[in-house]
Amino acid sequence: MALPLSVLLVSLLLLIAVPDIYATFHHGVHHAVGSRAHHRIVLPKHHRPKFKPGPWKQAHATFYEGGPGSFGGACGYDDVVREGYGLDSTAAVSNVLFNNGQACGACYEIKCINSPQFCKRGQQSLFVTATNQCPPNYYESSDNGGWCNEPREHFDLAEPAFLKIAEYKGGIVPVQYRRVPCKKQGGIRFTITGNPYFNQVAVWNVGGAGDVVSLQVKGNKKLKWTPMKRSWGQKWETNAMLVGESLTFRVRASDGRYSTSWHIAPKNWQFGQTFEGKNFK
Repeated sequence: MALPLSVLLVSLLLLIAVPDIYATFHHGVHHAVGSRAHHRIVLPKHHRPKFKPGPWKQAHATFYEGGPGSFGGACGYDDVVREGYGLDSTAAVSNVLFNNGQACGACYEIKCINSPQFCKRGQQSLFVTATNQCPPNYYESSDNGGWCNEPREHFDLAEPAFLKIAEYKGGIVPVQYRRVPCKKQGGIRFTITGNPYFNQVAVWNVGGAGDVVSLQVKGNKKLKWTPMKRSWGQKWETNAMLVGESLTFRVRASDGRYSTSWHIAPKNWQFGQTFEGKNFK
């Protein structure tokens, strides 16, 4: 039965006058439908978990001698003692582990195994930081002198570190190792060198995963977020103009976590200075 014309007109007026306040709930998130009931959806922040120890793996360890300045060359660490790594807890790692410098700063737990003659009795785990590269020696076979040749995973330890777990006369010993979180005192350090047209930043004393896979810098004026390029090891470079800006650095580690150190370098910073930022917990 047809509705009277007056009823149809009243219904039409109600549709025009009353705003659409229909709301739906989808997967627990409130969506307001209609232009007059629009709401911005704020998604929850997702925090990556802290870096945790990795699986145990097999490798071998040797040792080499030298002073504080000889254990950090390929990683760009100028003095491993001054920079907090210590002679008794540093290691050069083979190419497989070094990964073109990305492993610099990574921490490992090492145990001497399967060598009763040379592993020290009752030895504790050794904790070291990768501060250098053990280069391959292709003139020697990988089982007779070419200890750091691919595909071997190998640690060439600073002598004081090696002597914590093995006898000097052992020379080379089988070890068990795993990645572990780096425990550092204070914040991440950023040392700026170069000149106004070429800036280099050394990143050291990194906690958590310990390594750095990317570095960005930002000023407080003209300089927007700018990615820096790995020069070698943990030295990063950019041709961007940094002088005269208060600098903020953002570090990304291999576990995907970020650490942003806001305005740690004042606008009157000088080349050669080191600034302390926020570390990974």
